[in-house]
Amino acid sequence: MNKQISNQKLVNTNVLHRTITVDGLSVFYREAGDPSNPKMVLLHGFPSSSHQYRNLISVLANHFHVVAPDYPGFGNSDMPSPNDFNYTFDRLSEIVEDFLSAIGFTCFGLYMQDYGGPVGFRITSRHPEWLEWLIIQNTNAYEVGFTSAWDGLRNALWKNRTPETEEPLYGFLQLDTIKQVYLHGHKAPEVINPDNWNMDFRFIERPNARRVQMDLFYDYRTNIALYPKWQKFLQEHRPNTLIFWGQNDIFFTREGGESYLNDLPDAEMHRLDSGHFAVEDCLDEIAMNIQRFYLERVKKTT
Repeated sequence: MNKQISNQKLVNTNVLHRTITVDGLSVFYREAGDPSNPKMVLLHGFPSSSHQYRNLISVLANHFHVVAPDYPGFGNSDMPSPNDFNYTFDRLSEIVEDFLSAIGFTCFGLYMQDYGGPVGFRITSRHPEWLEWLIIQNTNAYEVGFTSAWDGLRNALWKNRTPETEEPLYGFLQLDTIKQVYLHGHKAPEVINPDNWNMDFRFIERPNARRVQMDLFYDYRTNIALYPKWQKFLQEHRPNTLIFWGQNDIFFTREGGESYLNDLPDAEMHRLDSGHFAVEDCLDEIAMNIQRFYLERVKKTT
């Protein structure tokens, strides 16, 4: 039986750093919290890893059993050669699905940010019974959700992948651009730790890492074809959903966030004066509302 979650002040909890072999790959993940507590999965975005949740994990772990994996090719997980491994969102989702099965996470709340959406929607579409409730933070499922930052992919790479259409997009993998992703639209950039972009860039400097990211840039087009399926999933299953949307995201529009309310009219929406990585400067607001929402909306129905 899940323990009662209180409204006490959140305090830091130790986070464990683990690895597990999944489909022949070493998958790194962060874990914290009492295993008897309700389970929560955090799926990260580009260009980060589970590191983006380091602070959120610590505070949620007082009330949830939390895990956050690194996808293959990201963070501290294995990065097999693109010649030997298919870097597609289908394949990433299969690895994460097998990871969750291996650690016994088959009923959980799911926090999806950026790339976490394409991975998470695929998993929950295959296993709707796994999804206890949903947290959406700046991850797109609507055509209206793309900012102009996507123009080079949509108008060139996705139509014809060549060295010429790839070349301008390598700019997304440079240190200054990664830094801008973290700082764009954040009202207090001085609170955002520069370790974020410095560490992400260090991982992107590894052999084959830029090709891994380019493969995923190209494969992102497959997500758009699945948007109607994901929208139908939300309409039919109506999971208890909490939405946090950084209003000044460099990649995803405000309209993209609002569109979820068409398919989830009962969702709770928080419009944050923040950017792509809202947890960096809105940690308290996000963590406290997750805790409250679970008590008020989820626990009462389970």
